[in-house]
Amino acid sequence: MKKKKVIAIVGPTAVGKTALGIYLANQLGGEIISGDSLQVYKQLDIGTAKATKEEQAQATHHLIDVREINQNYSVADFQKEGRKLIKQIDVPIIVGGTGLYVQSLLEDYSLGGATESTGIREKYQNYLEENGKAALWQLLKETDPIAADIIHENNSRKIIRALEVFENTGKSIINADGENTLELYDTKIIGLITDRELLYERINQRIDLMMNSGLLDEAKLLFEKYPNAQAAQGIGYKEFFPYFRGETTLTECVELVKKNSRNYAKRQITWFRNRMNTHWIDIVQNPVAIEQELRELTLWLNDGGN
Repeated sequence: MKKKKVIAIVGPTAVGKTALGIYLANQLGGEIISGDSLQVYKQLDIGTAKATKEEQAQATHHLIDVREINQNYSVADFQKEGRKLIKQIDVPIIVGGTGLYVQSLLEDYSLGGATESTGIREKYQNYLEENGKAALWQLLKETDPIAADIIHENNSRKIIRALEVFENTGKSIINADGENTLELYDTKIIGLITDRELLYERINQRIDLMMNSGLLDEAKLLFEKYPNAQAAQGIGYKEFFPYFRGETTLTECVELVKKNSRNYAKRQITWFRNRMNTHWIDIVQNPVAIEQELRELTLWLNDGGN
């Protein structure tokens, strides 16, 4: 049986994921599933870089404004609700930068394995650095010969993933038909990226724009009414709490938001680069890449592409 086709648009903040998602949804007849851990919360629009009401009117969006500020929202909640939506939507398009959420939605393994296996992965990455690719593949051959027969010796990322899965589950990442058992869907993952300095400049500009649009009011709402809420821990909110307590200046808080946002962007890139099969494009400096992606996705959706 053919797997459901799913498109995912991922990457760091401030690279154009929202706009590309809306464009592709309109061109391909798709609907957008937000893959962001904070956009689920009502009233928190600016700091979460939520699609505006005007943008949401251009394409159907899901998993935005589905929780009150004081409610918790877990990876398991997202996984359950997201998979239900994927079944219902003809062309589902996941748009977001929360790596764990996106990966838990698209791959079939326990959430415990997804969140707690960092040490295992690092162990095998260290093994690779110390012993080389050939030794790493040999270790896979001894551990999971089925996977070793399919995964090329030079593909260290997949070898480490296979070793990680086997150690977590006791099962091969490859099933009897030679397919990756973790991949629930036939997925095209588009990663948006641009020059690092340009990205940081765009992030800084976005924070300034957020401040002019009322970010401080959202942070104050959390501080005064929901200081212990899960949402209050989001970047762009918690940094202002010392200012509200009179412990620091507003300028210092804004700079800290920018710094934390830049650091988060680095972690987002690392996650999607190391843990998922992401195809990277730069539509900031090369906007014509959008049309190429559209052509390839159209072929793929019509079974004309791989």
